[in-house]
Amino acid sequence: MRYFAFLFLWLFLSVLRINAQNKVIVITLDGAINPAATDYIQYGIQQAVKTNAECLVLQLNTPGGLLESTRMIVSDILRSPVPVVVYVYPPGSRAASAGVFITLSANIAAMAPGTNIGAAHPVTLQGKMDSTMTEKVTNDAAAFIRAISKQRNRNVKWAEEAVRQSVSITETEALKLNVINLIASNMEDLLDKIDGKEIQTVSGTETLHTKNAQVVYVDMSFQQKLLSILSDPNIAYILLMLGFYGLLFELYNPGSIFPGVVGVISLVLAFYSMHTLPINYAGLALIIFGIILFILEVKIVSHGLLTIGGVICLVLGSLMLIKTNSGFEVLHISWQIIAAVTILTILFFTFVIGIGIKAQTRKPKTGKEGLLNEIGVAISDLDPSGQIKVHGEIWRAVSTEGKILKGSKVIVTEISNLLLKIKKA
Repeated sequence: MRYFAFLFLWLFLSVLRINAQNKVIVITLDGAINPAATDYIQYGIQQAVKTNAECLVLQLNTPGGLLESTRMIVSDILRSPVPVVVYVYPPGSRAASAGVFITLSANIAAMAPGTNIGAAHPVTLQGKMDSTMTEKVTNDAAAFIRAISKQRNRNVKWAEEAVRQSVSITETEALKLNVINLIASNMEDLLDKIDGKEIQTVSGTETLHTKNAQVVYVDMSFQQKLLSILSDPNIAYILLMLGFYGLLFELYNPGSIFPGVVGVISLVLAFYSMHTLPINYAGLALIIFGIILFILEVKIVSHGLLTIGGVICLVLGSLMLIKTNSGFEVLHISWQIIAAVTILTILFFTFVIGIGIKAQTRKPKTGKEGLLNEIGVAISDLDPSGQIKVHGEIWRAVSTEGKILKGSKVIVTEISNLLLKIKKA
């Protein structure tokens, strides 16, 4: 009986061991490569290590992204103790620009039918770089992708062409050119095809056991999703302008509260977002100066010159807000958004702020201050004192221009201790 008990315990532990290893972690990256994507992939690798998973599968569909974020992701994949499989999926997806670097860095690179990879040439985010800067950025990216391709035994020549000539190929061409390892129609097909493959990681050589493995999908956390949204330059730009609008509205209309609260929250989120993006502070300074010019236009009569200056500063600052040599083409501020924000800014300062300032500088209509320069009627002779009627009220008054007859129209020139000083209207 003791022998059977030990045999049963050994079988039970063996099953637990098999189940613990026979697991695959899957993460999905569908969008631009940014700090949120970096954090998400790092988290996926940690989960794969923690659960002793057979491998980490990264389902990829990206138009590109930030080069610095790409470098961090590639470094994490190359140093991962768990095999990493990059799978360009679903059909119709692409691994473009920064996605090429990530795909080539994987232990196993796979693509679904109807997908493509390539076009990794670094470009400016706004405008054009000079020839020297373009050459430096391109050479740096080319050296980076050559190093990745050599380490993973992939087609170095094609990888460099993807950077220097922006070539792009289909999944069948990629397989033929030794850019990827295999083509898989779905996740089940992928796990069947990589089963039994020997993978070299920093921990040594491992054999994958992925057939009929338990697939565990790990989604982005709320914080990562929020960071992903805020890492969009268009969102950061809109939040920045919304923050300025809210604070200015509150300053010119004290007590509104809501615009001030929205403004502060928007600015905090905008600065957090810009912290993750390659911000050009000269562009930010131009935007702030443009808003100052709009404010001055409301207070100073410049016949539109300050408004024109404000529009120029706002547009130029918006175009310069993202550094031109820090990443790939997908990260830029949309022309449509810049145009919409510029028009809304003009309307905001022309009407909203302008009305608020005019309301503050308008002559009082009630109280003692509201009587100054008002027209009244003498209801008695004033020689020099008497009574007048202003705003339907009877006031004691004293004439500063001699005798004024009853029924004459008068104008209030001064108020002193409920005594009005008047003259003939």
